[in-house]
Amino acid sequence: MPPSLSVVICSYNGAARLGRTLDALRAHPVLEVIVVDDGSQDATGDVARDHGATVVRHEENRGAAAARDTGLRAAKGQVVAFLDDDCEPSPHWAERLLDGYAEEGVAGVGGPIVPVTGDGYLPRFLERNNRHEPLELELTVSAALPYRLWLYLRRQWGTAAGPARGRRDVYAFSGGNMSFERERLLAAGGFDPRFRYAAEEEDLSRRLRRDRPGRLVFVPDAPVGHRYTPTARGLLRRSLAYGRGAAMQYLKWPGVRPTLFPWPVLVAGLAVAAVRWPVLAAVAVLLPLPLYPAGPRHAPAGRIEALADPYLRLAQEACENVGFLHGLWAFRRMFAGDRAGRGGGQST
Repeated sequence: MPPSLSVVICSYNGAARLGRTLDALRAHPVLEVIVVDDGSQDATGDVARDHGATVVRHEENRGAAAARDTGLRAAKGQVVAFLDDDCEPSPHWAERLLDGYAEEGVAGVGGPIVPVTGDGYLPRFLERNNRHEPLELELTVSAALPYRLWLYLRRQWGTAAGPARGRRDVYAFSGGNMSFERERLLAAGGFDPRFRYAAEEEDLSRRLRRDRPGRLVFVPDAPVGHRYTPTARGLLRRSLAYGRGAAMQYLKWPGVRPTLFPWPVLVAGLAVAAVRWPVLAAVAVLLPLPLYPAGPRHAPAGRIEALADPYLRLAQEACENVGFLHGLWAFRRMFAGDRAGRGGGQST
């Protein structure tokens, strides 16, 4: 009898961190655990085998989407869950994910990704600005740019509580903590391996909604801890990758609108204008504080360092804009067939 849940962990040079994830999975004994060694040059495969996992190896690094797709096709469970090699599931994680499928029409279930990054400014910044929240269902209401701008402004200036935070239907999960019915995922074409890093989850969500409709349910009581040491360089590199992923979405799907953040453009325009009107330099320096008010809201609670958050957020969004523009050029011919109507998962 096949297991009810297969867990796929994709790892590239993850020997130093993979063991923690596999140790955490020992609290869930009735699982199939598959590690996709995505062309690692270290002992990733040995660590996985020592923990009793099934290892599938790519001879060269092919990226997150290709690795997840390889794991999907090797899995035998009715439900396939995906973890990153630096994400440690909570003790009842598997049980809570499977419980989510008891409801009618559920195609996928995912949970929170909670930063576990230690002490210091950057770890606390990530706690205040978690980029691994699911994409909310409100994104399906309209693709019109004015509506998307309204959502962006509401996210910036809304209260800390924001929209409903409990169990709910969502638009797409973050890839480090998500699961799907295996047959439904295969019928939708699996993961598109052209998405080497970022946006593969949103692309998959689009195809599921089009080809095999079903609910994607977010369950807050199935968290994983995301354990890593952040650096400013790493955060900005990741933002560049997010921007390139957004460009791939735009190029692949005709209904997707460009993803460009307005505040970096505004602040850059003021900085350029300050060459002629020096008073605008002070405006450009101070303007991020009201544009990204979440940081200043934390300052009265004793986190004066949070006043730096708007400037790092501005840099992140500027990098996403750069990544998007770079992606438009780099991938300009990659998705011609998809925009003509194919839109499948695997490239052919």
